[in-house]
Parts: sequence; C-alpha cells; structure tokens
Amino acid sequence: MVYHEWGNPDNERVLICVHGLARNGRDFDDIAKSLSREYRVICPDMPGRGESDWLANPADYAMPQYLSNIMLLLARLNVEKVDWLGTSMGGIIGMLLASMPHSPIRKLILNDIGAFVSQASLQRIGEYLLPQYFENPEAATAFMQDTYPGLKQLNAAQWQHLTKHGFKQVEQGWTQHYDPAIGDITRATADQDVDLWPVWRAIQCPQMLIWGEASDILTEATVEQMQQENPQMSLYSLPGVPHVPSLMEEAHIHEVTQWLRHH
Repeated sequence: MVYHEWGNPDNERVLICVHGLARNGRDFDDIAKSLSREYRVICPDMPGRGESDWLANPADYAMPQYLSNIMLLLARLNVEKVDWLGTSMGGIIGMLLASMPHSPIRKLILNDIGAFVSQASLQRIGEYLLPQYFENPEAATAFMQDTYPGLKQLNAAQWQHLTKHGFKQVEQGWTQHYDPAIGDITRATADQDVDLWPVWRAIQCPQMLIWGEASDILTEATVEQMQQENPQMSLYSLPGVPHVPSLMEEAHIHEVTQWLRHH
C-alpha cells in the first residue's frame, strides 16, 4: 500500500486522510499541503487504487482488509494517536476504527458519509464504476466532471490534477486508475442498506460532519438523527452540493483547519 506524506516526519500530530471508494490519496494534495504546517499528513492509496497493488482476491475489497491495512500503516508510522479525515468510504473506515475500544483516533472528520447509506445510492455508485476508455485526458476529465458534480467549483488545474492521478494510459486508451473488481464487488453487495448506527454510537471522540446538502449518500434525515444523538458534533453544510464535497476549495480547507485547531 502506497501512501503520500506531507509535513515534518517528526511531528507528533498526525492526520490520516482516506479517500472514497474509487478515488486515491492524491485527492487530498491541496488540504494536505495546507495542513502540513500543523500536522504530519498521511494520505494512503487504499489497495486496488492509485499506486497501490491490486488484491489477488476481489472479495477482499472490504472493511476487514482495509482496517488491517490501516493498522499496519499506523504501526509503520509508529504512532499511537491520529486525527482522521475520511471521504465517503474513508469515513466508514474511520467510523469503524473510532468505534473500537482504545481507538487510535482522537478526532474524526466525516466527509459526506454518515451512520446510514441507502441501497439505492450504493447501486448508483456501482453503476459508474464500470471501466471506461477515453481517447485523451480531456475526455477523461469530462467524464469526471459528469460523474462528480460535487466538484463543480474546481479550477482547471485542479481538474487536471484529479485526472492525472485518477486515470492511467493503457492500450485501449485512458482508463480509471483502480482495479475494476472494486466495481464488481460494489455492484454485487449493493442489495442492502449499510446501517452503521451501532458503530457510530460507539464513537467517543469529537466529530465533524461535512455534508453536501444535495447528497444521496448522506441524507437530511440521517444528518438530523446524528445531530439529535450527538449534539456536540460539528456540522459543516454545503448547500446545493451533491456527493461528494471536494475539500479542495479554500473555504472547505479553512473550515477543516479551524475545527482541528479548536477541538
């Protein structure tokens, strides 16, 4: 498993940033650069994504494998406590880890993921995880812009960055930089809701929830129930933004930085 590192390696304040289902650790470059003044920032490419190896058995693209990868990463980094920023899938991994007794997570930021994910939204994600081939990077970027409307505020350089790290060139053209088996396993398991309420209720650390108000992955009903059950949780709402907020915009980076400083 490859990881990207920012900031002073001797800094005891460590922030782990984990990406969404079909994304990679380079999604966090902008926020990692900004936070690297205060943190040692670690952004892994989870197995099967980006520069990390693909798993031999597609059935292993699941939470037990990811948790063991993260525990190995923490051992490798030789750190006992970390703050966690997780986008979508990365947030689910964070919730599972934060819910454990003696969890290494001190503070938890969830980006557009909560204690419940509907079957319908999982099916939608499974459908766009089919391998696609594009003649050039520009066509790949256009596909990204259609697939991730939550990123619509990004500038041309940021889109270029996401395309560069999210696609690779093969014989048939430019294609997504992840193991297509991830899509297969997602479609195969998208027949039921993901209910994480018992997991989420076990979390003791401070939490920040980032919510794209137009998200189908994190609904208003889920957000309201999370707020009722944990009034201490900080909510950062982004009106009109669908799944998933980029965390690449200055306003996003500012909010996350301020919350980490003051909680």
